[in-house]
Amino acid sequence: MTAIARVLSRVSGTQVDVEILKTIAMFCGVGLFVSLLLATYGLDLSAGFF
Repeated sequence: MTAIARVLSRVSGTQVDVEILKTIAMFCGVGLFVSLLLATYGLDLSAGFF
């Protein structure tokens, strides 16, 4: 995680905090989990649903 923060700070020229990256990664993981859960549950959000 620290290596990613270093690369991002070198590329963008701004200071990137490791805790912010961890928080973003956790939210992305939760979103992915919920998406997979809904996909396996079989929730149909196609045009016929509305």
